[in-house]
Amino acid sequence: MDPKAVKSDLVLILDFGSQYTHLITRCIRALSVFSLCISGTSPLSSITSLNPKVVILSGGPHSVHYNDSPSFAEGFVDWAQSNGVFVLGICYGLQLLVQRLGGEVRVGEKQEYGRMDIEVEKNCGIFGGKKVGDKQVVWMSHGDEAARLPDGFEVVARSQQGAVAAVEDRGRKFYGLQYHPEVTHSPEGMETLRYFLFDVCGVNAGWKMEDVMDEEIEVINNTVAPDDNVICALSGGVDSTVAATLVHKAIGDRLHCVFVDNGLLRYKERERVMETFERDLHLPVTCVDASEQFLSKLKGVVDPEMKRKVIGKEFICIFDAFAHELEQKVGKKPAFLVQGTLYPDVIESCPPPGSGRTHSHTIKSHHNVGGLPKDMKLKLIEPLKLLFKDEVRQLGRILKVPEPFLKRHPFPGPGLAVRVLGDVTEGNALDIVRQVDEIFIQSIKDAGIYDSIWQAFAVFLPVKSVGVQGDQRTHSYVVTLRAVTSQDGMTADWYCFENSFLKEVSQKICNNVRGVNRVTLDITSKPPSTIEWE
Repeated sequence: MDPKAVKSDLVLILDFGSQYTHLITRCIRALSVFSLCISGTSPLSSITSLNPKVVILSGGPHSVHYNDSPSFAEGFVDWAQSNGVFVLGICYGLQLLVQRLGGEVRVGEKQEYGRMDIEVEKNCGIFGGKKVGDKQVVWMSHGDEAARLPDGFEVVARSQQGAVAAVEDRGRKFYGLQYHPEVTHSPEGMETLRYFLFDVCGVNAGWKMEDVMDEEIEVINNTVAPDDNVICALSGGVDSTVAATLVHKAIGDRLHCVFVDNGLLRYKERERVMETFERDLHLPVTCVDASEQFLSKLKGVVDPEMKRKVIGKEFICIFDAFAHELEQKVGKKPAFLVQGTLYPDVIESCPPPGSGRTHSHTIKSHHNVGGLPKDMKLKLIEPLKLLFKDEVRQLGRILKVPEPFLKRHPFPGPGLAVRVLGDVTEGNALDIVRQVDEIFIQSIKDAGIYDSIWQAFAVFLPVKSVGVQGDQRTHSYVVTLRAVTSQDGMTADWYCFENSFLKEVSQKICNNVRGVNRVTLDITSKPPSTIEWE
């Protein structure tokens, strides 16, 4: 997306490594304001060339006391002040701003983590819509605190422990929050950002998903030559379906869709997906049965990262082979591969310096990103890589993708390989997890709660427990059920089912799936866990 072509002011985020940074982007976009995120250590020229109206300094897992801690470029403060650019520091960003402007940051006497109450001391600036004495719950995550403010700054809110929670220098248009307004655990955080952007900064809204569609189509047309052919990897999920529809709208029949049965699909997934693609979407799709190829490569592989990389490599091998066959058919080998990579995929794979994630820590490699082999012959087209899941669904509706597709729960690219712990080829683990997952999902749909859940699935555990079934002692496998609520997959809470529902599902699984005698429920949020088990 070209910032200069967007019909709204730009809010630029300088990322210093917080895992929440891109939630800021999402919150701002939800207000119809265009937002981009770049590395916090980007040169000043990279910032000024984007001509932002507002710059937000993100949080991060660092302390300003260390010499190697990241900081914004020399000259940034002078540039912002001379050009009337509003600056908001969040958590580490506030501390960095205070230190660089001549204030003092020290290790807090009491570290503040989790939910905290703050109290407004002055109803001005960022809290202009509040009253003195107003309290709100916020989410904090810091050990350092601002001990002495730079000249021109004043405290506008404090925590329940008396520490600085918000500061501002209205004359220079510098502001700071010592908490994370971007997370849902700060209930009034979204309203705070709204007030800051529109009432304090006077930002003009105007960013729309229709603009994203038009611009991405233009990018695709400028990237793909008129005689080029493109392969699109379809999984049957929301991401690849929307990506395929978007690319097809751009280049028409030069798009060649491929659906790969890797042996790691859900129950009857292949039949259901192919029927929908051909009947509802009218996309010409070639189905490649490569289940034996994938499973043979995965035999004996138990490390989750290795599974993802093996699967990513095999996918590329399939596409290379398909590209060769296509070359024989159309006379020219396709040069591009479309993937439905999303923003969270890129974030969690910790891309290299220059991508805006230099100082974050790797969570796991996504098969769409970190698992790709370096010698891949096909060049990538990733039209959704700057969008969150909810934004992809918005785009899908504009593209008239059927609603049932858009409401499907996310399914990982590596498929059931990351839902079977250990060796996926061991015994009948895949058959078991397929059957359990089908019972679980169908029960959720029958209960009318499918759309209330972000993602639900079953996990196969490579352990056995003692049970009694049919008056006989059994030694069978354990499965786990997982269901979470979320807005974008960056954070998630476990879904609280009714006890009667869980009882019924457990009985169905144990009565209908041979080899299972114990059902457990995962009640862990993200963080500390990821949504998938591997």
